[in-house]
Amino acid sequence: MKKTIIGASIVALVTSTVAASAQELNVLTWEGYSDDSFIKAFVESSGCQVNATYVGSNDDFAPKLAAGGGVYDLITPSIDTTQLMIDAGFVEPLDTSKITEWNNIYPKFLEQDGIQEGGEYYGMPYTWGSIPFMYRNDKFETPPTSLAALFSDELKGRISLWDDKSTLYVAARLNGNMNIYDLSDDELANAQAKLIEQKPLVRKYWATAGELVDLYAGGEVWISNTWGGYQSALLADQGIEVTEFIPEEGAEGWMDSWMIVKGSPNQECAYKFLNMQLSEQGQCGVANVNGYSVANKAAAKSCMSEEQFTALHQDDPDYLDSLLLWQPLGERLEAYTNVWNAVKAE
Repeated sequence: MKKTIIGASIVALVTSTVAASAQELNVLTWEGYSDDSFIKAFVESSGCQVNATYVGSNDDFAPKLAAGGGVYDLITPSIDTTQLMIDAGFVEPLDTSKITEWNNIYPKFLEQDGIQEGGEYYGMPYTWGSIPFMYRNDKFETPPTSLAALFSDELKGRISLWDDKSTLYVAARLNGNMNIYDLSDDELANAQAKLIEQKPLVRKYWATAGELVDLYAGGEVWISNTWGGYQSALLADQGIEVTEFIPEEGAEGWMDSWMIVKGSPNQECAYKFLNMQLSEQGQCGVANVNGYSVANKAAAKSCMSEEQFTALHQDDPDYLDSLLLWQPLGERLEAYTNVWNAVKAE
C-alpha cells in the first residue's frame, strides 16, 4: 500500500465526525468473535454495548478503517496484517498493565513480530490455528491427502477456495514453491496460471464462513480450504459429516490479535472488553464457538476438558511451527493483491 494512501487513510480516520457513544464499542472482527453466547454476559455485567461488523478477509481492515464515516474501537487482524495497521497509524499502543491476564499469554505469541514496536505492544494475542482443507465424507471413497484434489477434473463444480489472496499460497505450494510469502514475479505468474487453469473447476470462491457452510449443506461443494475447526463444527450441527486435513504440501498458520483503534473514545469499555476476551469467559467462549486455539494457557486449562485442551494443541503451542505462519507481505502486498484480482477477473 502506497504511503500516500496510508497518509490519506489516517486523515480520513482521524477526521471522522461520527463517533460511538461513551458506553458503546464498535468492533471490526471475524465471525464468532462477538458471539452472543459469551458477549451477552459481558454487556450485562459491564454496561458496554457491543456492535460487531464482520470481515471476510484481512484485506478488509485497511479499507474499512480508511473509509471514515464512523469509528471502530477494536479490530482483530491476523499476524500478517497487524504491522500494516501499526505502520498506517490506525492503532495505538496497549497499556498492558490494564490487562489482568497479560502474563498468562503464551510467550511464543508475545514474541511474534507484527504486534509490537518501539518497546510497546499494539496487539493482544487472542486466537490461533491453521488453514486446513476439508471434504464431505460421503463424497470420497478414498480420502484426499494432496492439494492436487482441488485441481481434479473429476471434481469439477464441487470445489471452493477462499476469496482471499492467500489462495495464491495454495497454488504456489502445489507448484513446489514453499516460500509463499516471498514469491518472485515469475512464481506469482505461475501461481496465477495454475489458478486460472483451475477456475472452470471451481463452484465459487467463498467469502464468509456462513457462505461456505451453505455451499456444503446444499451439496454444491465437496472440498475446500477452511478456517480450521469453525465451519466443520457448523456443518456438524446440521448433521453433515466433514473431515479436515493437512495436505502433503502443508498448511498455513495464523494468529489473530485484538488492537485498539487510534483515538477510540471508549477506552474504559475497550479495556473491559479485552480483559473479558482474555479471561476464561472469552477464551473458552471463542474456542467453543469457533473451534480455535486460544492465547491464554491458564484460562484454557481452567475451562477446557482435557480432551479439548489437547485437541486444540493448548499443551503444544509449538504445533504452530509445523505450519506456514502467515507473514506480512510488505512491499509485495500490492503485487500479490493485483495477481489475485487478475485471477478473479479472468
